[in-house]
Amino acid sequence: MAKDLSNKRFLFIEMLAWWQGSISNKQLMLQFGISRQQAYNDFKQYLNQYPHNLLKTEQGYIPAHTFSPQFISGELGQYLHWYETHTILDNTYQSPQVAHVSIPDRIVSVQIIRLLVAAMEQQRRIDVQYVSLSHPENDGRIFHPHTFVNTGLRWHVRGYCEKSQAYRDLVISRFKGEAELLDSSTNPVSGDHAWQTIIPIVLQPDYRLTDAQKSVLGNDFDLTDGRLIINTRAALAHYVLREMQINIKMLDGTPEAQQWVLVNQDDIKQWLF
Repeated sequence: MAKDLSNKRFLFIEMLAWWQGSISNKQLMLQFGISRQQAYNDFKQYLNQYPHNLLKTEQGYIPAHTFSPQFISGELGQYLHWYETHTILDNTYQSPQVAHVSIPDRIVSVQIIRLLVAAMEQQRRIDVQYVSLSHPENDGRIFHPHTFVNTGLRWHVRGYCEKSQAYRDLVISRFKGEAELLDSSTNPVSGDHAWQTIIPIVLQPDYRLTDAQKSVLGNDFDLTDGRLIINTRAALAHYVLREMQINIKMLDGTPEAQQWVLVNQDDIKQWLF
């Protein structure tokens, strides 16, 4: 049991050092409710076992160039789960009765994550290079990030884009090269109207399905008068529809594949892209 607790603290040490660029005694103390002496002992023990992973500084510990993770998975989702909930996702135990679909990780720059976190917490702008399918060449952006977004298959970051002159979602894996932390942002999350607006997405079983088939969908979800109502931020409506396999541009030829249809498309179309 004691070993499990120390391993969990070692995981936390590695996770913050790697993804945030540093970790202090205070952060370890606050996360686990331990004394300063215990935190000091944890770092000492970690460095004794892995002397080439961390470097001591006046502010705490930073990852060395020879850093080799021993406890963290290296997946961005593990860190962002902690960033959102302040609970540690430890995948060391796998139940033989539970399986997970494995999807290849997108390549994410650690330096970009560190800059994004710093910019969010300090409400500052960053100067970044970004690529997309429409602009595959490096495209300079001044971006004001405010929130990480998991769309199911990939991680985005939402914020104000000075090039677009609007709030946008950028795919984290498409940031390229080095990024630079700039001055204070004048476009905070409070100014993101689509993010602050909550809208209902109203779905109902595809009308082409039989009553028996519709009842199957009714057993899957808690319906209200035969409809499924999903309240979401307007900025996330497109991703919700995609996860529910709703194509607003055409009706799938097979109702068993379509399953649901969007009822209030006219009301929410202004938020879709």
